[in-house]
Amino acid sequence: MPWFPSPDEQPFRQKDPKEPPTEGTLAAYGLGLKPQGLSKAERLSRKRDFERVFRRGKRIDLPYLRVICAENGLPWRRIGFAVSKKVGNAVVRNRIKRLLRETFRKNKDLFPPGCDLVFIPRREIISLSPEKIALDLKEAFEKRC
Repeated sequence: MPWFPSPDEQPFRQKDPKEPPTEGTLAAYGLGLKPQGLSKAERLSRKRDFERVFRRGKRIDLPYLRVICAENGLPWRRIGFAVSKKVGNAVVRNRIKRLLRETFRKNKDLFPPGCDLVFIPRREIISLSPEKIALDLKEAFEKRC
């Protein structure tokens, strides 16, 4: 005799199997991603893109951060990170990347459109807030771009 699960045994299962999830695997459980998040199109991921930015980009230096900016020929901005192991262990490096991602996500208008940006942080950035970083970046981009 075959076994069939009762409806109470799988509480996260979709109620109506004909209704497809709107986006991603979490959406099937009603746990969609933030609408303000970064899309894949806004991220640098290929080695050749990073190399192109390092070769052709303009450098903007702050006491705690270097930003390299190069045109990408697209109507949107893309970001990437190059965080050295000298900055700290994996926990610290990931925290810095989250901090910079949040700064970028909330202040996209500060960065020139059609550019690839690579952020190279230094250890001192860990003690700063996203608002302070955004203010410094705004001043730096107004002066140099």
